[in-house]
Amino acid sequence: MNVDVTALPGIGVRKDFEVRSGRRIGVVAHRDGDIDLIVSKLEDPDACAAQIPLSTDEAAVLANLLGAPQLVSKLNDEHSDLPGITTRQLPIGDESPYSGRTLGETAMRTRTKVSIVAAMRAGQLHPSPGPDFTFTAGDVLVVVGTPDGLDAAAKILTHG
Repeated sequence: MNVDVTALPGIGVRKDFEVRSGRRIGVVAHRDGDIDLIVSKLEDPDACAAQIPLSTDEAAVLANLLGAPQLVSKLNDEHSDLPGITTRQLPIGDESPYSGRTLGETAMRTRTKVSIVAAMRAGQLHPSPGPDFTFTAGDVLVVVGTPDGLDAAAKILTHG
């Protein structure tokens, strides 16, 4: 898929791509740090049908919503021939006792036998986070293991 990058003098940068319908979807990253989600008009790809301003936090949540499910789906497909292995998304909520603490502090693998294979944060994928990776509220973890292990991991991330 081709992403077109267009400099917008005095404004910032537009990054967008064409979807099956012929419309273009993308973002405008403003010089002042603002971010807009944009959708083009069907009959004119250079004209916006919708422009939605997003805060940095909102953009991060949207990126996590779009990115983590794709990764989980791909991992589930790859593990489909391994009975008993499941992939799940586990969020680090505002109230998680592990927000601001490291992966190593969870002792997750020792306690549950699951593996945290990636973390999505602010639209960025952090594959294979190490024990020094510090969790932040809003992170979405991609975890692989048995259903019982994943349930235990969810409980640990929520309640400690």
